[in-house]
Amino acid sequence: MRRRTVVVLLLVVALASSLVTQIVLAGEGGLLSRLWKSSGLASMAGADSLDEAELDKLLRTYRLIKENYVTPVDDQTLLDGAIQGMVESLEDPHSTYMDPHSAEQFQDSLESSFEGIGAQVIMQNNRVTILAPIKGSPAEKAGLRVNDQILAVNGESLEGLSLTEAVAKIRGPKGSKAELLVARPGLEEPLKITVIRDEIPLETVYAEKIGAYGLIQITQFSLNTAQRFEEELKRLKEQGIKGLVIDVRGNPGGLLESVVEIADTLLPAKSVIVQVEDKQGNRELTYSSKRQAVDMPMVILVDEGSASASEILAAALQESGGVPVVGTPTFGKGTVQNTLSLEDGSELKLTVAKWLTPKGNWVHEKGVKPDYEVKQPDYFTAVPLNPSTTLKREMNTLEVKNLQMVLKSVGYSPGRDDGYFDQQTENAVKAFQRLSKLPPTGVVNAETAVRLNQALMERMQDKERDLQLQTALKLLEKRVEKQETGQ
Repeated sequence: MRRRTVVVLLLVVALASSLVTQIVLAGEGGLLSRLWKSSGLASMAGADSLDEAELDKLLRTYRLIKENYVTPVDDQTLLDGAIQGMVESLEDPHSTYMDPHSAEQFQDSLESSFEGIGAQVIMQNNRVTILAPIKGSPAEKAGLRVNDQILAVNGESLEGLSLTEAVAKIRGPKGSKAELLVARPGLEEPLKITVIRDEIPLETVYAEKIGAYGLIQITQFSLNTAQRFEEELKRLKEQGIKGLVIDVRGNPGGLLESVVEIADTLLPAKSVIVQVEDKQGNRELTYSSKRQAVDMPMVILVDEGSASASEILAAALQESGGVPVVGTPTFGKGTVQNTLSLEDGSELKLTVAKWLTPKGNWVHEKGVKPDYEVKQPDYFTAVPLNPSTTLKREMNTLEVKNLQMVLKSVGYSPGRDDGYFDQQTENAVKAFQRLSKLPPTGVVNAETAVRLNQALMERMQDKERDLQLQTALKLLEKRVEKQETGQ
C-alpha cells in the first residue's frame, strides 16, 4: 500500500534523519532501534521528518520516562501512547489509532458479526458519541439515539479513555448487561439505559414490497453490501414494482467503494457520483459507468443518523439523478478515511481527503438538505422503560417524564409531561393495564414496563405511522402517475 508511508509511522519515519543518535540514546536493543529495523522504512530517509532538535526531544522524553518513572513502563505502552497522542492532536473524531486487538474488532464490524450492544460510535468532544444504532440491535431496542453520549458503563466512567478503550468496556459477551449512563442533547440530567448485549449480525440490506413499490433499507456500507443490494433490487423488479424507496436513515456510512458501486447501478452512465479532494486541493471525480439498472421513479429517505457514505448516495441521487430526498438534514460528515495497516497488525484510520457532492458542495457539519423535510412523530424519540425501575404516584423524575411520553405515544393521556406522577398519570397507567389484562394498580412494575415497551415498538415499527416513508410513497405515486400519463 503506497500510502503506508509518512502518515502511518511518523514516529518511525522521523528517525530517518538521525539513526546514529537513536542508537546512542535508546540503545541497540531499545524500542526505537527495534522499530527502525522492523519497520521496513529505512529506505525512506529522504521523506519529510523531524529535525534533529525535535527528534532529540522525543528520544530524551522516552529515556527519561524509562529511567525515572515510579513504576516500570513497557515499550509497547510508550509506543501506543506516542501514536495515540499524535492522532489525538489532530482533533479529528474520525481519525483513530487501533492496537492489534481493536483493529481486529474493527474488521469484524465490516465483515461478519460481533457481540455487544450494536452501535456505531465516535469520539466527539472527548465523549463516546452514538453515530447510529445498528438496525434491530440491543442498542436500538433500548432506545439509544444518534448523538447520545455514553458517560459510564456499569458504574465505570469513560472519561479520559480512548475510543478503543471505551469500546472495549461497552462490548461484552452475549447475555451480559450494560448499564449505561447517557447524556442526551436537550436533557439536563443523564439517562440510565440498560442494554442486554447480544450477537450483532451484520446483514446490511433489507428489502420488501409495499403495494406497487419496493423498499430497500441499507443499514451500513460493508464489503458485500453492493452485491446484496443488487440481489434484492433484482428480486423486487421481478415482482413488478413501479417505483423504489431507498432508506439510509440511521446509516452511519462505511466503505466508499461500496456506495460508489450502488450509485453506479442507480444513475445514468457518465453521471458524477462524488468528488474527492486531497490536501493539495486536487479533485478526482468518480463517474457512473454501468447501464442504469433502475428505470423507474425513486425516492431516498435520510435523517440525522445518515452519515458519510449515506450522504454520498443521497447527494449523488439528488444532484445527478434528480431523485427527491425525504426526511431531515443528514449528519454532515464530509471527510474520507483510509485504514492503514502497521507491521504489528495495528491500524491507523486517518482522514486523508474530503468528499464533495457532484456539484462541488461540501456538506461537512451541514448535512444534505432534504427536498421534502419531514419529521417523525414524537414517540420516535421515546426511550423504552427500564423494567428494573418501579414508577408510582408522587415521584418526580426523568423516568416518569419518559413514561408520560411513552403513554402518549401508545394512545393514553397522562395529562402532563413534566415528570410528576400525579393522579391523571396513574389513571392512564391503569387504563393501559386494564386493556392489557394486567392488575390495574397504577404502578409501573416490570411487567407493565415490558408491555408498554412492546406497545411502543409496535408503533415505531408500524409503516403506516412512519410519516417519512408515507411521504416517500405518496411522492412515488405521483411520479409514477406522471410517467404513465406521459406528463
